[in-house]
Amino acid sequence: MTPNAPAAYDAVVLAGGGARRLGGADKPRVRVGGRALLDRVLGACADARATVVVAGPRPTARPVCWAREDPAGAGPVAALDAGLRHVTADDVLVLSADLPFLAPDTVRRLVTALRSEGAEGVLLTDADGRDQPLVAAYRTAALRRELAALAARDGLAGLPLRRLTAGLDLARVPDPVGSFDCDTWDDIATARARIREHDHVLDEWISAVKAELGIDLDVDTGVLLDLARDAAHGVARPAAPLTTFLVGYAAAQTGGGPEAVAEAARKAAALAVRWAQEAGEEAEQKTGDDAGKPPRQDKTAGTGGPGPDAG
Repeated sequence: MTPNAPAAYDAVVLAGGGARRLGGADKPRVRVGGRALLDRVLGACADARATVVVAGPRPTARPVCWAREDPAGAGPVAALDAGLRHVTADDVLVLSADLPFLAPDTVRRLVTALRSEGAEGVLLTDADGRDQPLVAAYRTAALRRELAALAARDGLAGLPLRRLTAGLDLARVPDPVGSFDCDTWDDIATARARIREHDHVLDEWISAVKAELGIDLDVDTGVLLDLARDAAHGVARPAAPLTTFLVGYAAAQTGGGPEAVAEAARKAAALAVRWAQEAGEEAEQKTGDDAGKPPRQDKTAGTGGPGPDAG
């Protein structure tokens, strides 16, 4: 759990469904920014004490508990009931598996708001102000109470989520970005395009690389970019990637962690500054030496006296 994470909570991710508007594609495995949609969601709720994914098992970036509604395809309420059977925390985060922009900070906001608002659930609303019950934090006991009531009255199969949330005391947090979900290929294209926008591409790329390499490390990318700039300008352009690689290697040799990276980057940056200063001093010395020399005489020019052919 990260230092700023709220107290323990569990997470249930609903990753089933037929994805009819995607032509039956396995939507949780569709990639956005080089990462499967499901893995992006699992990364956002990595602070969860336990994470339950309701779907058929498949490869994921981190270990999870798998569950399945009975019968399979019985709908989101039945799927949530199946996931809650594996939950032991007092609070539970409930998510769909198609949220490309859900961030850890958003998850923490939801869980913190649940505890501070005194509500039975806190959910995001989208750009049109609509409730998004699959981007929400709930009191586990409240969900179980409503699920039991629905099961006794109508059964859970085929019920829409609004039948479940109608009986809950809810608070809402507007977030058009975190609540954006991918239901169609147009949504997928929109998400992929946004990730490649200038304001987002670097953070997205770093997140994708860390996920691909299995690195769970938060570092100050600004420090590393400054180091790469100093190495490129003060030494040579190829020095930039080589220097940042060596910084990472040095940090790993000393146990890793953000502090180790920062210290190695500080040392390398100081070296790059000294290197550049030394080159500048050499250039100044050469300029001074050249200024102190007498003008070079042109050996082909006459001196004013008679030349060898004079006479």
